[in-house]
Amino acid sequence: MASRKTTDDRRARIEAMRRAEQSRERRSRIITIAVSGLVVAGLVGFGVYVLNKESEQQEQRVALAKKPIKAEKSWDAKKLGRNHVKEAVSYPQTPPVGGDHNQAWLNCDRNVYKEAVPNENAVHSLEHGAVWVTYNDKASKDDVKKLEEKVKETSYSFISPVQDQADPLMLTAWGKQVSVDGADDKRVLQFFEKYVQGDQTPEPGAACTGGVTAK
Repeated sequence: MASRKTTDDRRARIEAMRRAEQSRERRSRIITIAVSGLVVAGLVGFGVYVLNKESEQQEQRVALAKKPIKAEKSWDAKKLGRNHVKEAVSYPQTPPVGGDHNQAWLNCDRNVYKEAVPNENAVHSLEHGAVWVTYNDKASKDDVKKLEEKVKETSYSFISPVQDQADPLMLTAWGKQVSVDGADDKRVLQFFEKYVQGDQTPEPGAACTGGVTAK
């Protein structure tokens, strides 16, 4: 009898342990499912937030590009020459906003030039839809550095010094030009949004690499 009772007690303990283990497994599954659900919900929510944020930013960029730029100067793009020439060109603006130019464009894919670049090559880059940022020795080093960083993150843009320009900081696209008060001037972002491969571009989609690089 004692042996049978011992066997029954052992079976009871084993069964109790089995039920406890099953209970722990069920709790673990429930917790795993709950946590997974929260993670998925979080990821979905984050994804929706990111998409909404990107959509909002895109709408802001579109709206910004539609607004007129204060104190901007414009030239009739159709009246700006587009012939390829080998000789130097005497441009009426400094920096030039368009006109006849060298057959080789200046590399304008986030290029930062520390020395003056040939106008004839730079104008060809404008024809391809690039924005040209220029400065002279009256511009602050901090503004120049910020604008260089802006160029480094923006395809179809380049920056170089132009000592004889009228103002310390200027932005130029084909047939468009504006002087800005500093790198944080809101017109900088507006000009980039409006004219990097903008509607003024005579040759949209043309390359900004594979050209020449000024020293």
